[in-house]
Amino acid sequence: MRIACLLDNDFEDSELRKPYDAFKAAGHEVVIIGLHKDAKLTGKNGKEVVRAERGIDEVKPDEFDALFLPGGYSPDHLRADQRMVDFTRAFFDREHPVFAVCHGPQLLLTAGVVKGRTMTAWKTIQVDLKAAGANVVDKEVVVDRNLVTSRQPGDLDAFSKASLQLLDQVGAGVR
Repeated sequence: MRIACLLDNDFEDSELRKPYDAFKAAGHEVVIIGLHKDAKLTGKNGKEVVRAERGIDEVKPDEFDALFLPGGYSPDHLRADQRMVDFTRAFFDREHPVFAVCHGPQLLLTAGVVKGRTMTAWKTIQVDLKAAGANVVDKEVVVDRNLVTSRQPGDLDAFSKASLQLLDQVGAGVR
């Protein structure tokens, strides 16, 4: 399956790398999409440096089977761009899998897709999710239909496992 990864500078290094590697190891294609093609994107800890393979103007949600949103400061940067918000919302409109960890749900908040959802996030984002009508639980991973969320880097094993299970279900035609 093709997974769109929306990314900007100051992402949480491990929250990109660990799920990205798990998705690739399972045979999925992960495409890093930035505000501009070929933009150099650096993690907030400086451990990961990647290039945006595609710019947001070059892609359409229909080209992808799932959406991956690493945390850090990246989601807050991205939600200021309406193209990123619209791209994100499209995955919910189509009921395609969405994987958001730590601060990733900030982009979901701006897209207006959290009301009535059961989910988790970094502790400060949990407050915002509750205010927006989400049912927030403080667990390492939460799966609500097509949405997988986690709180922090320590949850990445559970996050990756749940995300891969959802991709397997979708690939098998189960939702």
